[in-house]
Amino acid sequence: MAARIEIEKFDASHFRVRVIDEKSESFHQVTLSPKDRARLAGEDIEPEELIRRSFEFLLEHEPKESILARFDLSVIGRYFPEYEQEIKRRLTK
Repeated sequence: MAARIEIEKFDASHFRVRVIDEKSESFHQVTLSPKDRARLAGEDIEPEELIRRSFEFLLEHEPKESILARFDLSVIGRYFPEYEQEIKRRLTK
């Protein structure tokens, strides 16, 4: 079973992400600035979709338990240099 990703929006820039698999779940506080949203996804993509796709990317590279509990979405590129190019490609499919 692939992990299920649930996203709760607190306001325009703050989200809670719950990742659930057959064994356990993890929770993550994610911030996303309007500037980063525009740069990574454009205005046509909802922030929740960008976050969901970003977590799909992260889960392909590490277990959910290794994902930071609290982070700004822009830091993913520091750990995975291919992230920004890849997320843009995935969102334009």
